[in-house]
Amino acid sequence: MASFFKNSIGVLCRNYPLVVSLKFERLRSSSAVFPQGMQKGKVAIVTAATSGIGLAIARRLAKEGANVVISSRKQENVTRALAELKSEGLNISGCVCHVGNEEHQDLLVNMTLEQHGAIDILVSNAAVNPFVGKIVDCSKEMWQKIFDLNVTASFLLPKHVVPHMEKQGGGSIVLVSSTAGYHPIPTIAICKFSVSKTALLGLTRTLALELGPMNIRVNCMTPGLTRTRFSTILQQSPGLNRMLTENLHIARIGLPEECAGAVNFLCSSDASEKFPRMPVKWHVISELF
Repeated sequence: MASFFKNSIGVLCRNYPLVVSLKFERLRSSSAVFPQGMQKGKVAIVTAATSGIGLAIARRLAKEGANVVISSRKQENVTRALAELKSEGLNISGCVCHVGNEEHQDLLVNMTLEQHGAIDILVSNAAVNPFVGKIVDCSKEMWQKIFDLNVTASFLLPKHVVPHMEKQGGGSIVLVSSTAGYHPIPTIAICKFSVSKTALLGLTRTLALELGPMNIRVNCMTPGLTRTRFSTILQQSPGLNRMLTENLHIARIGLPEECAGAVNFLCSSDASEKFPRMPVKWHVISELF
């Protein structure tokens, strides 16, 4: 028997309020889970896609055949990520986009349409956590900044892409939340972040109900603790790291590539066939040997 690792990724699914917990006992290679070419010919926008989970998602979608447009707040980050992904032979383009700026969102969407003529996939991944401290000590301005980037941006982006998806007969939207949206992590470092990620779960449910009749699927991926620069503050505390892995029942910190595999599936035609349109809680357990 080959060695395997345990991890779990929660996914809040579209149409009726549906919670799916994908628990994989899996090999190191994510390519063993799904066949390649699942996104062939599709056009995808991935925000905050120059590092961590966003970069892994962009890479995976491109490897599966999608034309991917990435974005980030800083030009140097976009330039670096484009060079890295293009060196792998992937069909990637990108631009600067501060997702809290509606003009930047317009530029991102318009550039995608000019280059590819369609938008099939939107992955809203951007998030910030600029304040460390108790909620009651958070200023109104800092609170607003967290919600502008973590929630309002994911409300506005679909408004830009949905008309185009509807014209072409459908599409797929994935919002990236966190398991902290279900169960706040007991640390003052990310308590405000947890509240904003809970809001994304509600936004997903509402968008799913409204956009389902347009053949636009809306899902929300909720990763646990994942090895990225964003989670450095949690990883660097041995005690907190141990507590989190124990509470989440995982043997290790997750990897961005695992999140990318889940998003790839959710954006594929397989997801539209396998997730039923009824209020039910699914537990999918897959063992690979």
